[in-house]
Amino acid sequence: MSERIRTAIRVEGVVQGVGFRPFVYSLATNLGLAGLVGNDVDGVFAEVEGDAGAVGAFLAQLEQQAPPLARIQRVTTSPLAPTGADGFVIAASLPGGQRRTLVPADSATCADCLRELADPADRRYRYPFINCTNCGPRFTIVLDVPYDRPLTTMRGFAMCAACAAEYHNPADRRFHAQPVCCPACGPRLALTDAEGVPLPGADPVASAGALLRAGQVLAVKGLGGYHLAVAAGNETAAAALRARKHREDKPFAIMVPDLAAARSLCDVDDTALRLLTSPGRPIVLLPRRPAADGMIARAVAPGNRQLGLMLPYTPLHHLLVDAAAGPIVATSGNVSDEPIAYRDADALTRLAGIADAFLLHDRPIHIRTDDSVVRASSGRESVVRRSRGYVPEALLVSPPLPRPVLACGAELKNTFCLAESTRAVVSHHIGDLENAETLHSFTEGIGHFRRLLDIEPELVAHDLHPDYLSTKYAVELAGVDLIGVQHHHAHIASCLADNGESGPVIGVAFDGTGYGTDGTIWGGEFLVADLAGFERAGWLAPVPLPGGTAAIRQPWRMAASYLAEAYAGGPPTRLGVRHRHERHWAAVVAMAERGLNSPLTSSAGRLFDAVAALLGIRDEINYEGQAAIELEQFASLRERGAYLATVVAAPASGPDGPGGGAGDGRSAGPAAAAELIATAGQRPAGGPPIIVSGADLVRSVAEDLLAGVAAPTIAARFHYGVAAAIMTVCRQLRDRTGLEVVALSGGVFQNLLLTDRVTTGLTDAGFRVLLHSRVPCNDGGISLGQAVVAGARDRLRRAGLPDSS
Repeated sequence: MSERIRTAIRVEGVVQGVGFRPFVYSLATNLGLAGLVGNDVDGVFAEVEGDAGAVGAFLAQLEQQAPPLARIQRVTTSPLAPTGADGFVIAASLPGGQRRTLVPADSATCADCLRELADPADRRYRYPFINCTNCGPRFTIVLDVPYDRPLTTMRGFAMCAACAAEYHNPADRRFHAQPVCCPACGPRLALTDAEGVPLPGADPVASAGALLRAGQVLAVKGLGGYHLAVAAGNETAAAALRARKHREDKPFAIMVPDLAAARSLCDVDDTALRLLTSPGRPIVLLPRRPAADGMIARAVAPGNRQLGLMLPYTPLHHLLVDAAAGPIVATSGNVSDEPIAYRDADALTRLAGIADAFLLHDRPIHIRTDDSVVRASSGRESVVRRSRGYVPEALLVSPPLPRPVLACGAELKNTFCLAESTRAVVSHHIGDLENAETLHSFTEGIGHFRRLLDIEPELVAHDLHPDYLSTKYAVELAGVDLIGVQHHHAHIASCLADNGESGPVIGVAFDGTGYGTDGTIWGGEFLVADLAGFERAGWLAPVPLPGGTAAIRQPWRMAASYLAEAYAGGPPTRLGVRHRHERHWAAVVAMAERGLNSPLTSSAGRLFDAVAALLGIRDEINYEGQAAIELEQFASLRERGAYLATVVAAPASGPDGPGGGAGDGRSAGPAAAAELIATAGQRPAGGPPIIVSGADLVRSVAEDLLAGVAAPTIAARFHYGVAAAIMTVCRQLRDRTGLEVVALSGGVFQNLLLTDRVTTGLTDAGFRVLLHSRVPCNDGGISLGQAVVAGARDRLRRAGLPDSS
């Protein structure tokens, strides 16, 4: 027998509210160890005493067998003098000090609870709010910390004797499960009409299922807000929902009852399987199978090669999908462009014109949280929208931040980020900061996270665009230091942080819009960057944006602009390319030539828009990125040819390239540009800027179109031409800098056709490629990038060095 030892243990991460203390209790007891376990502001503390071999086994199994919802970030140990004590106890929680433990994310119903849900002999049979320490609501019901029932929206539901006995029993899987409840003491369902008047029927779920089968639109209160649901196979119902919601084209998500149903609709590989069945239960975008056409209404995902599928993640969803007897549409409960409804009174008001009936309950939702969206491709996960089931899980960053940081994010797909030391917490999806309701959600969310995380920011990072509401919010804060971060530098920094790296790298940031340090609209950027600063090494040749934001909504304007560039300003109509807006092209080109409300842009997103319009795919958009998304969907998967774009090194005409006016048509001017460069961490160029001619690609598209080449073939050749240009620039920058790591970021890299081609090509050329996996490559990841840039530049400042050293 080995010597008797005693060890103090500290466990940090998501270790409260996930059954960690009863897990430790059982583990120690089974190994014959004495000691204690408890919660405090830092996480879980424990002491174990006994045979040295048993203590070693305990430490190994502590991490290997942790509860499903636990996310251990660090385990530290220190020796203590043995006392000879016997027995193991769960100690009282220790108050006081700065809170560092994390609130867990909401989690899908576990297998144990599902078995009870389906067991007629169980007291929670068909109870739609069944949960335990391994599953159920967490983040969406938390009012404050510590995570105890009185500080959740379950505080209004007093536990019955049976639930209380489970709650206080360390051997029970509901030990200290804060949402624990049953039909005798917990929340209850109600089915009402659009006026909130209860509908007849003893079983609200069964009645709701009957409404769905009859083609009605149902508003369903879930974990983080309301869904709008219809039977996914009912064409009339799906079309009615689309019309009432004013959502002309954007695909709806589908909730399927099980994996067999998912496989009948889509190709499900191992990565997709893992994502579909993960505790976060995101919407997973998957290639649709031909058989889906006979099972899913055309109005659900018109013209889309993919379907967004998710499995039920609450007991209510399981019961409802079963009652509906098939897959259901489960889309966000809102009118398009509005935030999702999550408060009952607001839902009844805003959704009354959309839903025929409401399936609601009396457990309040504290924080509005949309469903997360992910993609599976080539064995990897990429996050499109990071929200329910993922938030507020922290991301570890390195090196540590010198001071607490609040990063305010971008204008579109907004998230914010609170970071301290090595921990960064990116918020749930807020949405587009374009109305008062979303701005309120943004400011309210920041306050909530500051309380939960006990972080008081001293440094606030924001976008350079002066008119963004997130920037205005930052500027109005008192008692903090501000750091402006250039949009595309934030994209690349976000990719670096996502991969646990600090650079330098060759960064390719392709998106729709970002405010440049010269006051123009950037979006097709090649950077040489690390966390602290960047060099703008190359970009897509700028073209006019005729009509400003009107050209974003109407891609045909970009087609006219690019054709004018491609054919030396000649009238686009001489090409013979037929287009329903052709009669307006000459006026639009004249506007651009005069510089009238036509700021220059290097945006890759606008280049994709131009080609989509030329091919007749999309002249006007109903949601952001629609033209580019549909262009990808339209492209042939058999074609392998690529167009050629000229890539040249050219002298810059200004601080970092051609000028041409801010996003609202105003020029920043040399003095303002110099100030932005100085404060944004931009470094002098290490050589002539490398310019890529998007007009060459558009000319090739037009010539093939005139030659009668099939449009899907043209779309594929364009994608591969963009990929070839990216690879050419990266090779030239490697020759110049010696860098062999490339980071890809920006919303354009949500395009799998492009990203797979670029990644494969760069890898074959000897590069190491960094892609996003934990935060979105779109603007939803900007806040993480802003946070780590602010930390890196703050570190330099505190060392007495310039920001961009």
